[in-house]
Amino acid sequence: QVQLVESGGGVVQAGGSLRLSCAASGGIFSGHDMAWFRQVPGKEREFVARITSSGSIEDYAASVKGRFTISRDNAKNTMYLQMNSLKPEDTAAYFCATRTSFVLGYYSSAAYNFWGQGTQVTVSS
Repeated sequence: QVQLVESGGGVVQAGGSLRLSCAASGGIFSGHDMAWFRQVPGKEREFVARITSSGSIEDYAASVKGRFTISRDNAKNTMYLQMNSLKPEDTAAYFCATRTSFVLGYYSSAAYNFWGQGTQVTVSS
């Protein structure tokens, strides 16, 4: 049974940093792309970053590029999102996801078939 569990969310002041983790189990980690999305109430889930199975390719949303860094440790079945220079507009529930199909682009939430339960990040001004 595939399971993704996020942790590391919290409340931080603008300009601060947080590191999110996503622990995977169920044999779905090392051979698959992983991604982070975020969502605020009333809005669609938004692409944040993705990393390929080997970690050789990273992609970021324009809104976070240069501030966030995605990484993974395949030996620990864990993915990370280092978030620096946080802004109030980064406030959202953050979800990790993985996919077993490549029909849709990596930036589309519909491309991912396994999701974590989310962790809340709140950035105060």
